[in-house]
Amino acid sequence: MYTAHAQTRCQQRAISPVVVETLLSYGQQRRHHGADIYYFDKQARSRAAAALGEGFKRLEKRLNSYLVVSDDGQLITAGRRLTRLKF
Repeated sequence: MYTAHAQTRCQQRAISPVVVETLLSYGQQRRHHGADIYYFDKQARSRAAAALGEGFKRLEKRLNSYLVVSDDGQLITAGRRLTRLKF
């Protein structure tokens, strides 16, 4: 489920539902300030590449994104990673 804020941010930042699903399925998860952060690191990228095959090549440029998900499973916000995430 998307919050209204998340829908707006995904639209503004051109993060498609396919990218969101890929991040949730294969991305690395980290707990930070009471929410779960999903992002791609090297291991997550190799897991996704092995599972998706040719589909991964189409998504690869758009996977420098991150998601913030609440405890009840709602997507709070999404953004592009321009620098390293600091935890």
